Amino acid sequence: MLLAQNLPHRLEISMTLGPDAGTRNTYALAVLRIAVGIFFLIFGQYKVFGTEFTLHGGFQFWINKFLEGGVYPFMVPVLRGFVLPHATAFAFLTAYGELAIGLGLVIGVLVRPASVAGLLLMIALLFSSDYPGAHPAFWQYFGASLSHSVFAVCFVAFLVGRADAAWSVKTAGKKSA
Repeated sequence: MLLAQNLPHRLEISMTLGPDAGTRNTYALAVLRIAVGIFFLIFGQYKVFGTEFTLHGGFQFWINKFLEGGVYPFMVPVLRGFVLPHATAFAFLTAYGELAIGLGLVIGVLVRPASVAGLLLMIALLFSSDYPGAHPAFWQYFGASLSHSVFAVCFVAFLVGRADAAWSVKTAGKKSA
């Protein structure tokens, strides 16, 4: 009986974003975009506004940690021969890239370029740190990569959908005009 009494209230809440699925999906994608953006603002801000990651070996620490275990074999020469010799440049690129991705997603500006950059970063991190070993079960590749593959799927959704169609600088400008 209690469920039946709450049903009209639940229906009212579910209908506040509009009756059509397209509108609801637009807002759902915007919520996801902003949430992912907040994560990337958090990831980038401490790297940009602190010096441990960029200037005091934080980036090199993580690359070496990846090389100790977790890197896909084809990435070892890339990390050792290209990334580590240019570690400071890559550290700044990573720090400012994460901050820019986060800012773009949160305010809804340049969402597609930010999503491309985010997807490339997630693929690079996936192959640099999520190797489950030489002979795991097929499903273990996916389990080992959850920290990066979930974000990668979000970036694909932002590229395929219109993630900037709601709650973005672009839509705020249209409403005030």
